[in-house]
Amino acid sequence: MFVTGRLAIALAVGVIPLVLGGLAGYPAYALFGGWIALCALLTGIDIALAASPRAVTVTRRVPKRTRIGEPVPVSVAVQNHGTRTLHALIRDAWQPTAGASPVRPQLIIPPGERARVAIPLLPRRRGELVSEFVMIRSRGPLGLAGRQARHRARGAIRVLPAFSSRKHLPSRLARLRELDGNTSIQVRGQGTEFDSLREYVRGDDVRSIDWRATARAGTTMLRTWRPERDRHVVIIIDTGRTAAARVGDGTRVDASLEAALLLAALASRAGDHVHLLMYDRVVRGRVTGVDGNALLPALTDAMAPVHARLVDTDWHGAFAAVRTLTTRPSLIVVLTAQDAAESARAFLGAFPNASRATTVLVGSVTDDDIADLARQRGSREEIYLAAAAERTLRDAENVADAIRRAGGEAIAADPEELPPRIADRYLELKAAGRL
Repeated sequence: MFVTGRLAIALAVGVIPLVLGGLAGYPAYALFGGWIALCALLTGIDIALAASPRAVTVTRRVPKRTRIGEPVPVSVAVQNHGTRTLHALIRDAWQPTAGASPVRPQLIIPPGERARVAIPLLPRRRGELVSEFVMIRSRGPLGLAGRQARHRARGAIRVLPAFSSRKHLPSRLARLRELDGNTSIQVRGQGTEFDSLREYVRGDDVRSIDWRATARAGTTMLRTWRPERDRHVVIIIDTGRTAAARVGDGTRVDASLEAALLLAALASRAGDHVHLLMYDRVVRGRVTGVDGNALLPALTDAMAPVHARLVDTDWHGAFAAVRTLTTRPSLIVVLTAQDAAESARAFLGAFPNASRATTVLVGSVTDDDIADLARQRGSREEIYLAAAAERTLRDAENVADAIRRAGGEAIAADPEELPPRIADRYLELKAAGRL
């Protein structure tokens, strides 16, 4: 059972006859006890006349997937099997990050009828949103009290990454089509594939002249080239403790997911094979052997439940896991936060294990606030903060230099700029024939 605010008001109203009776000479305890007994009797009658909240059937309508920040049309249907009209108050037990409204919807359902109520959600976090039950309160005709029952009706929604970096995809696909030979721009680089023959134009590279075709055609013919396909791109996302730091409106791992999705979408359109590995001490997420239109759904499904763990990443194990994905020369993109020499020591020690790959690209998310602090000189406190910020920036540059000396490439940018910069570097490698 439950009681409402009306019962508290009714008890408070009892103060009036108590004061009037005291002025008339009646015993106060008798008046107060009588009023309490009357309120208790009315409460019991209200509970007895309330429709049974157990004589109902609860069903849900819940989508399986959505993205962060997108409204979710969730609804609950209640079928009244009782003999009385049900005045119901519905509470759907979603966690706070689901973004459900705090207002409890109300329904009036006659006997034998069914009603549906919308409970819109606005998720604020990746992962699994789960509601295990629906609580129904049946109010009595007086509104003083009622009965409540808990109905087990499980609902689950997988909240996928937002993929806000997809706004950069059309411009990168246009550049990819240029490289692929679908426009007048043709490229030549070491390791590129033969595409077609065309007539020589002044300014073309004379090394691309096909002399046999020239002899047959009677005019100078030139070979054109396109980037190679069926290459392998391995994306490693660090889910260790350094990825848990907040940068901007999210964490470093959230920015890494955006960069991985943009690169995967671009590489898939280029005809390359994409592999994903999310790792700290063990594999948290893995996608391999998926191509075409099924790639992005598989990636977002694997990314959705993974969050950063407060453990140090085992980089020897991470690079060993890469060799289980593919043994062919590949582009390995490591999305991590290596901005301090002490924390990067294990990463740099394991780095040579990947030296057989075509290119190792290390992408790191930076915080613009640190650069802003380094420019402040207004007070003594700001000068000390600027010194600490300068030390942080210098350490990050030292780690980047160590990565370059080990044979890799380092890219550091804020969460908005990192995805397009990695995508641009991928296109540059394609254009240069290194991938």
